[in-house]
Amino acid sequence: MLTKTDPSNLKLGATELELPEPGKSFFSVRDIHAYYGESYIVQGISLELNEGEILALLGRNGAGKTSTLRAIARVDDPGLKSGEIYLGGESLHDKKSYQAAQLGVQLVPEDRRIIGGLTVEENLTLAQVAEPRGWELSRIYDHFPRLAERRTQIGTTLSGGEQQMLSVARALARDVKLLLLDEPYEGLAPVIVQEIEKIVREIKELGITTIIVEQNAVAALKLADKAVIIDMGEVAYSGSAQDVLDNEELRNEYLAI
Repeated sequence: MLTKTDPSNLKLGATELELPEPGKSFFSVRDIHAYYGESYIVQGISLELNEGEILALLGRNGAGKTSTLRAIARVDDPGLKSGEIYLGGESLHDKKSYQAAQLGVQLVPEDRRIIGGLTVEENLTLAQVAEPRGWELSRIYDHFPRLAERRTQIGTTLSGGEQQMLSVARALARDVKLLLLDEPYEGLAPVIVQEIEKIVREIKELGITTIIVEQNAVAALKLADKAVIIDMGEVAYSGSAQDVLDNEELRNEYLAI
């Protein structure tokens, strides 16, 4: 486990841990600390990914997984107080969320955030208003045939699985380099989960780096190259996804599976 660093002694972009130099990996998080108000949630998380790899970010409820994703995406809450985040050699820790998005970070939140009153196609088109753009609509519909069938339907009237597809497709409509998926399988029927898994595999083949936060840990681990387990805001394990699948004691202790 990483040793905690007192964040009061740090400034944004600073670290006391001996971590890899920026640029060594395609994506790296280096000792980040983040708060909701006075609540210390993300307590020195570090991780690294090569381009095109999938990371399963796991842990029990309340461990800090979603907060870590949000800190990476540079949303306002939780507030990042210290640490460094790099994507393709560009710093993210000193960016706002819209700037991180321009650099290729796309967060697919647990609640999907489909815009009410707009059709499927309007939700996708709206994502492409600002540069840089990603996939063309024709390519999105080739990969998401259900969305093609429902392109004129109001997005919020889709089924839960279809809304999840739309949320992922909307991220791909941007020029995505790092895809952050928060609970993509939650509340979905097994057949829909399989469709989402197929899409994630296709995304990997295209070289898009992905982080998955998912309570269905086994499903996420089977997709992932690497795994990080968070416990009480800290990294409890970092290594290969297969090692977690093979280690029953580790799964029982931190994932209750």
